[in-house]
Amino acid sequence: MDAIIMDGKNLDSGAVSAVKCIANPIKLARLVMEKTKHMLLTDHGAHLFAQAMAIPEVPGEKLITERSRERWKKNLEPDSNPEEFQKDLGTVGAVAIDSEGNVACATSTGGLSNKLIGRVGDTACIGSGGYADNHFGATSTTGHGESIMKVVLARLILYHMEQGMSPEVAADTALDYMKTRVGGLGGVIVVNKAGEWAARFSTKQMSWATVEDDNLHYGIYAGEKHTKPVDEALATEREGL
Repeated sequence: MDAIIMDGKNLDSGAVSAVKCIANPIKLARLVMEKTKHMLLTDHGAHLFAQAMAIPEVPGEKLITERSRERWKKNLEPDSNPEEFQKDLGTVGAVAIDSEGNVACATSTGGLSNKLIGRVGDTACIGSGGYADNHFGATSTTGHGESIMKVVLARLILYHMEQGMSPEVAADTALDYMKTRVGGLGGVIVVNKAGEWAARFSTKQMSWATVEDDNLHYGIYAGEKHTKPVDEALATEREGL
């Protein structure tokens, strides 16, 4: 698993890559940001740091679902296309702005299936998996990691906002560039320093949600947007539990 977190107030960042048996890698990334002088720890070093910080480990078998096991088996077939099976999987990302105008981002992922040993994707790379700067805004990304790293997608979106674009236009412009320049698809969530936000994607779908003025906005497919009061959404969630 890979994860990154960034504080837009001072550009502090923490990230981990190739960590195993950690239920909440973003918590570990935050400790890297707050407790070390470094920005990225990986593999065995990240594991030792997690132990030093008393981060509880989760048995590996609890992090494996039957669905993911079947997907892994299909990806081993000679005519399989592992990237095709990635399209419905979930990187988890978040961006936020507080009442004082401070922005932040966080992103975590289980990574690409059937990858080479040692492969690191975009999520843990600052400027690719996420970026936050109080002067402009924050963004978190998902999609084909190698394509995202080639165009440094998260930082590219903030660059467009520096030039005066809205979050939606900046996101669409960067995603279009990634698609035409390197053939990569992806999705982003963005908020600017004024609190304006966007959830945009070039894939067939991307689950997203945001809370603004006590209302929950959410959707999955292009052009889809539902809205309901946060209290109603929380009540529905409690009933489901």
